[in-house]
Amino acid sequence: MHLAPPHTAQPSQKEGGKYVMDYHADAAVKTLPNGVMLNLYPDSIGSRLSDAVKLLHEPAFDDAFSLLYLLPTCFHSDLDRGFSVIDYDLNQELVTPADLTALASRGMQFKFDLVLNHLSVGSPQFQDLLQKGDASQYRNFFVDWNAFWHQHGAMGPDGHVLPHPEHLEKLFLRKPGLPILDVRFPDGTDRPYWNTFYQKVSYRPIAPDELIAAGVDELVAPAVAMMVNGALENGVGPDDIDLDGYNSYRSEALALVDGKREYLGQMDLNARSERVWHFYDETLGKLARYGAKIVRLDAFAYLHKEPGRANFFNKPGTWEYLDRLRAIARQHDLIVFPEVHAEYGKELHEEVGAHGYPIYDFYFPGLVIDALHHGTAGSLKRWIGEIQSRGLETINMLGCHDGIPVLDLRGAVVDGVAHAGLLNDARIDAVMEAIINHGGRVKNLYGTDGRKIAYYQVNATFFSALGEDERKLLLARAIQLFMPGIPQVWYLDLFAGRNDYAAADAGGAAGHKEINRTNLSTADVRFGLPRPIVRDQLALIRLRNTHPAFRGELRVADTEDCRLSLTWRNGADTATLDADLVDCTLEVIAKRADGTDRRLAFD
Repeated sequence: MHLAPPHTAQPSQKEGGKYVMDYHADAAVKTLPNGVMLNLYPDSIGSRLSDAVKLLHEPAFDDAFSLLYLLPTCFHSDLDRGFSVIDYDLNQELVTPADLTALASRGMQFKFDLVLNHLSVGSPQFQDLLQKGDASQYRNFFVDWNAFWHQHGAMGPDGHVLPHPEHLEKLFLRKPGLPILDVRFPDGTDRPYWNTFYQKVSYRPIAPDELIAAGVDELVAPAVAMMVNGALENGVGPDDIDLDGYNSYRSEALALVDGKREYLGQMDLNARSERVWHFYDETLGKLARYGAKIVRLDAFAYLHKEPGRANFFNKPGTWEYLDRLRAIARQHDLIVFPEVHAEYGKELHEEVGAHGYPIYDFYFPGLVIDALHHGTAGSLKRWIGEIQSRGLETINMLGCHDGIPVLDLRGAVVDGVAHAGLLNDARIDAVMEAIINHGGRVKNLYGTDGRKIAYYQVNATFFSALGEDERKLLLARAIQLFMPGIPQVWYLDLFAGRNDYAAADAGGAAGHKEINRTNLSTADVRFGLPRPIVRDQLALIRLRNTHPAFRGELRVADTEDCRLSLTWRNGADTATLDADLVDCTLEVIAKRADGTDRRLAFD
């Protein structure tokens, strides 16, 4: 099936220091399926996906969801709750083909992730490289740092090419130091490979018997083993281990240590290699066979690497890669879309939309909190107007597996020209303060000097972010379901989940995210289903998922700023939301062409 872009755009023209597009929303060709999407991990409800499958087949969920975004622990993975993929085979400890078949029989299509930029060090490709070195067919599957930079830098004393300053200053670094993991080849040499995200090198303990077999005197072997293992446990690297009076056995000991080297991390893929593109093609085909309709391209903006350009969303290379991926996806009858996190003022969302891709509406959650906090709908109305005038296709959400985006609402300076945000800084600060006062936790970005340069995201359940006010949660859900685009519902929001501070405290460096990832038992769900806040959300979700009006056009009424009135019309079918943002009341009236009316009012 050929998937046309969602709107047409005339060639770029420069106005006021920025490129703009002439959009023709009336020529829009929608590519995304209609309906409501449920978002969860395979073990978010019960202990494995089959538990959620059983619940979703119960009458309470009749006609509620037509799409499921299943997060990537459904594949074999080892880090970052699934986003460090080992391979894209189903992790049958959590998901079976029968589970997917049962959900498809319930009328559900799937959204999966393809993590474009990297694979786990546990992947078959990287393990083959470790075992065979230069003889591996995957020698160029990952990015050899020195080979990449050899014409654009100088070799340093540590064996790493240091890019020339004009290149180095353009690199966006996710962690201190160069993004390198030294990989020990079978010939004993270390080769640096590009590693944008997480890495860890560890060493298993050595035993006295192993030292004796390597030629160490049996009388001193226990002492040498104790000294080596103690140093490793305290974070001392092998090259820095001092054996004091036993240094004559250092080479034997370090050879043993090196043989027990273990890696953990996410290795960047070399998209200059056709073998990588064959892997993408193979993976997209596999996802299609699982029943995928939509594939989210995670970490796509880091994939295209070119000396002299930034290593994040550089152009035109990133667009060339995305267009090639879209062409492959079309062959598998898949819709792909890139995840873009950036300040509104940078206008990347417009650029992505102009290239014919759907976008994640990362602006919506903060705009809803702002609207309910101030009791005003002005900013929401302006954003709806922009979605319509630009012909943007969106997937929106309230909560999700990650944080509530706030940085995205800001303005930005592009090529010396200032562009306003969706909210001004004072309103954004008020959103942040409201969430933090309700127990949210903040993840910040820092400069090289250690100073905070921006708040990146705030982590909280959406219910807790709203002060655990059920009226506000229901109103937020109603607004979401009447927004343009696909509404994506985080499972925990559906059950009015509260901040999980114990999980966040126990989660280590990334623990802030665990505040909104509480796994619910099937008993929790059965207990929650009769609650009015759950029943009422499901009633609204069912309406949005089934009523033909939502396959038509949206009109925003001209009301006073404290009110929001949204009407969808498809021929004689209509659905209208009238909401008061001050007292948090709402009414929904749905009319069918056959004359049947339905009114939903909530106390």
